[in-house]
Amino acid sequence: MKHFLFISSAFFAVVIIMIALALWLGGPGTPAPIASINDPFESVDFSSMPPLKSYQGADGAKLFYREYSPQGNHKGSAVLVHGSSGSSDSMHPIATALAVAGLHVYVLDIRGHGASGTKGHIGYIGQLESDMQAFVDTVKPASPSTLIGFSSGGGFVLRLAASEMQSSFDSYLLLAPFLGHTAPNYIPDSGGWVSVGVPRIVALLALNKLGIHYWNHLPVTRFALSEEAKKYLTPDYDFNLNTNFAASQDYQQDLLNAKGKVAILAGDADDLLKSQELQGIVQTAGKDWPVQLLPGIGHIPLTLDPVALKVVVELVTH
Repeated sequence: MKHFLFISSAFFAVVIIMIALALWLGGPGTPAPIASINDPFESVDFSSMPPLKSYQGADGAKLFYREYSPQGNHKGSAVLVHGSSGSSDSMHPIATALAVAGLHVYVLDIRGHGASGTKGHIGYIGQLESDMQAFVDTVKPASPSTLIGFSSGGGFVLRLAASEMQSSFDSYLLLAPFLGHTAPNYIPDSGGWVSVGVPRIVALLALNKLGIHYWNHLPVTRFALSEEAKKYLTPDYDFNLNTNFAASQDYQQDLLNAKGKVAILAGDADDLLKSQELQGIVQTAGKDWPVQLLPGIGHIPLTLDPVALKVVVELVTH
């Protein structure tokens, strides 16, 4: 019996040491800046970008968004969710194109980004869904309404489309969606865009299953930003934000649970994700969602190129 207890104690001691080392040393590295991510926005004219407005999250926190008034005949509304590290600023070209087409457009600073909360951090997994519900309850986007998400924001929009909130919007549009590390369209480290602290994530997953969330504030992903970009964007994510601002861990279940109208748009020259896999992902899930790939369009250009913006408008308004 004493021998068994000794072995058990030794085993648990080793496990605890391994977890401690993973938490301490297993965080993300610092990737070199990627020009294709950092440079394209230098040519964007932000002079017409509307000022930030605020709404109150379920916890009472002040969260922010931008509102674009429709031009011409009112054709409903669109709510835009930016990609990883981004903010409402990065969706300005899409928002402008949609507003010109007659949509009332709202662009969120997702908590942990831009002006909403502390950059890179949220309080708990599931807080972003609560924030979105608070936003919908406060602003009440006019029908027909479309929720649009880009990259990691596309994964998060899929998460919402599969959740109890799925009836809050009439349709969903996923732009170059990041679906997770196990999805066929994943490229390791997203082509150099992100460094992932895999050992730390594994340790935190194990601790969270035991109900231990104390170390969820630790960074687990870090983005390939230039020093200048770090002033405006979000350099890294803690475990809570990294887990929540994405599709569910079982992205396939999200695909199955999403019952509404969903469309997917990406570029066939995407340098962060394998867009050619998207059609197969959708078909494997038994969905007949339209998947369109734009020739010669990369990841960030999907939100900037005039041809891409025109297609986005057509998908939302038709």
